[in-house]
Amino acid sequence: MPRDRASSDHKVSTVTAALPPTVLRSVLTALMLAIFLGALDQTIVAVSLPAISAQFNDVGLLAWVISGYMVAMTIAVPIYGKLGDLYGRRRMILTGTALFTLASVACGLAQDMPQLVLARVLQGIGAGGMVSVSQAIIGDFVPPRERGRYQGYFSSMYALASVAGPVLGGWLTEYLSWRWVFWINLPLGLTALWVIHRALDGLPVKHRQAQVDYLGAVLMILGLGSLLLGITLVGQGHAWQSSEVLALLACALLGLAAFVAHERRCREPLLPLGLFGNRVAVLCWCVIFFASFQSISLTMLMPLRYQGITGAGADSAALHLLPLAMGLPIGAFTGGRMTSRTGRFKPQILTGALLMPMAIAAMALTPPQAWLQSALFMLLTGIACGLQFPTSLVGTQSAVDSQDIGVATSTTNLFRSLGGAMGVACMSSLLLAWLHQGGFEVLGNPLLGSLKAGEADPHTQARLLETFRDLLLVSAGASLIGLLVALALPDRQLRGR
Repeated sequence: MPRDRASSDHKVSTVTAALPPTVLRSVLTALMLAIFLGALDQTIVAVSLPAISAQFNDVGLLAWVISGYMVAMTIAVPIYGKLGDLYGRRRMILTGTALFTLASVACGLAQDMPQLVLARVLQGIGAGGMVSVSQAIIGDFVPPRERGRYQGYFSSMYALASVAGPVLGGWLTEYLSWRWVFWINLPLGLTALWVIHRALDGLPVKHRQAQVDYLGAVLMILGLGSLLLGITLVGQGHAWQSSEVLALLACALLGLAAFVAHERRCREPLLPLGLFGNRVAVLCWCVIFFASFQSISLTMLMPLRYQGITGAGADSAALHLLPLAMGLPIGAFTGGRMTSRTGRFKPQILTGALLMPMAIAAMALTPPQAWLQSALFMLLTGIACGLQFPTSLVGTQSAVDSQDIGVATSTTNLFRSLGGAMGVACMSSLLLAWLHQGGFEVLGNPLLGSLKAGEADPHTQARLLETFRDLLLVSAGASLIGLLVALALPDRQLRGR
């Protein structure tokens, strides 16, 4: 089986490399559009959270408007990676895009918070297909040393989504309605379906008989979902020793243990555990986990910090986030080009991992009113994140055999999505817990944005600023783990041109 699969991968790579440049450009455009659409909804919703919670008057499920999307995307990524290997990537990316578009309509029509969270979960499942399959296609067709350039293009789509998401979300929420944050995906999704269908039509499709690991998918959902839900409950005021939290954590432990045991015996595992014996791949996955942990959680936290302390509206909060979002494409483009030019990926990763904790700590000590200094440190944080994203993926794809590129790419995206989901769950839970301990019950819900600067006394503002400062320092401390991982990476030359 491995020999046949490797042969098939080589055949596909040869056919695709011979495509005319105009066809290759159209394929790249289609894949970049798919990634942009999936990444946009990681950021466009953040500045709309106060308006959403104010309309539904529901605090309990608010964090899951973002976490539900991220968790579903996390779990869907390896499933799509396997299905793409089995039944063809074109079919899977079209399926994911269609599901994402339909779920966006359901989000716009939601009448309460449970409906919105359910629609966001479906949306995340669709986005997992768009992101995972797009990057696997490039992994199939491009030599490792040249992938830095292409993955830099893809990372620029993440970066563009990071810029456009908060700004567009803030403008739509402030002047139209938060529902338009989801309605905007309808024309974008239909356009993406048409472009992807046209661009990928005629590419070679590989089918092979195999068994999809549905039980493994269920066990992964059980384990990761229980873990993130338990963290969220702690943030809503439940004690770590409470029966609900302990039950969820026990369920998470049992689910993940059963998942590992099942994957060891499964003929077609969802996540081949043999890949975890590859030191370079594992370290790259850890790097991208912590980079995503920071980038996604900061995208959520910084608008809330700015709105809560200054009393600004959603549009102003989105503009405040702009330097962080602008740094991502700068870092991604620079990291991708340097990887292609030098044939090495560790220097770019290490530079970003070293810059990250220093920039976040400086941002924590700078009040949001000092806009110039704050913008500078946010820009540096974005650059630090961008330097690590494309290079980690290129390092992973170069470290594995050609027949494992699809599942290695999907596993990289799994850790990227899992890092973002864990970042949102952990940081929002810690924020809610500290606000409750600090006596901010007057807010009803700290995320509502109802604390206006003119209505709060200086002492209250100072306590709120101190809470966010401590939270960002915790985030900086977490990024030190990513730095240790980057230091442990071997400095290897990439294969091929």
